[in-house]
Amino acid sequence: MRTALTDLVGVRHPIVQTGMGWVAGPRLVTATARAGALGILASATMTPEQLRSAVREVRSRTDAPFGVNLRADAGDARERVRIIVEEGVRVASFALAPSRELIAELKEAGVLVVPSVGARRHAEKVAAWGADAVIVQGGEGGGHTGEVATTVLLPQVVDAVDIPVVAAGGFHDGRGLAAALAYGAAGVAMGTRFLLTSDSTVPDAVKARYLAATAKDITLTRAVDGLPHRMLRTEMVAELEGGAGRLRSLYGAVRRASRFRRLSGLSWPDMVRDGLAMRHGKELSWSQVLLAANTPMLLRAAMVEGRTDLGIMASGQVAALIEDLPSVAGLVERVMADAEGTCAALGAMPRPPLEDRAAPSSPDPGLRTTPATSSPSGD
Repeated sequence: MRTALTDLVGVRHPIVQTGMGWVAGPRLVTATARAGALGILASATMTPEQLRSAVREVRSRTDAPFGVNLRADAGDARERVRIIVEEGVRVASFALAPSRELIAELKEAGVLVVPSVGARRHAEKVAAWGADAVIVQGGEGGGHTGEVATTVLLPQVVDAVDIPVVAAGGFHDGRGLAAALAYGAAGVAMGTRFLLTSDSTVPDAVKARYLAATAKDITLTRAVDGLPHRMLRTEMVAELEGGAGRLRSLYGAVRRASRFRRLSGLSWPDMVRDGLAMRHGKELSWSQVLLAANTPMLLRAAMVEGRTDLGIMASGQVAALIEDLPSVAGLVERVMADAEGTCAALGAMPRPPLEDRAAPSSPDPGLRTTPATSSPSGD
């Protein structure tokens, strides 16, 4: 299936595997690239040295294009940009809009820039700055997300920009891809669906928790870090939403933040700065700032250590529709087959010949066509 996305990036299928922290590592990205889709490494939970190593590991396993997701507001963003340029990475994606200067630097080096946005005005801004494509995530998507549904946001952005638009938030199968293409998108991006594959390194117990989730088990909350965050509802989330145990949670956040500082090599001032940057203009307490900076460790507790009781599990609403754990290759093959079948079926829908279609009839001149000024009862 050829679209503006496949032509731009050089992949076989218009599918993107998003850069999920602690999930989108070399194994998942390699499997995605080999399957003909665009895999994105999540670099925010890696040190710069680990990022370089991960890029080289993927490169050693496949010649297919792949990308790296960056935090534009991170203190070491420039260093990470330098790494992906030096290592010849095809795509740089961003969870937040990068600056005009950062986009220009990447494009000059031949790297495609694909920011993720949650509003039309943000898409217009990065397109004007030279972004090559944009991923549009509706509120159905997992992790930090917006409030506008994909079906409302996507057509707005498609109509507003002249670069390829990739739809995210609420996609997990071929019917969704066909629908996105009908809206004018050049492909779809999926996170939760790729997390729930046999190639994902997420512990089996955590995957089982996702597979058991119903729609009511997936919540959008600000209780974790003060920002809208879609995730599975757990005992910890319910406790935070209820306002109980905040001091204990803060104490735990300090301890986990200390661990993340050692893992990441960041200093305490760096962590606080990153936490402040994640506010995005929101009024957050210092407790929430620390929790925001600590979010990677909350994710790690579940996605790496399997602690569903202590960690958080970012999730799109589509988790309620997913019932299996296919390989990435099997998933991509199935999505493409279903999308092509759906498009073919829609194209084959019977329509009457043009000459047989009834022309709009003229109104009876005796009928009133202007709105009535009185009520039906005549009162």
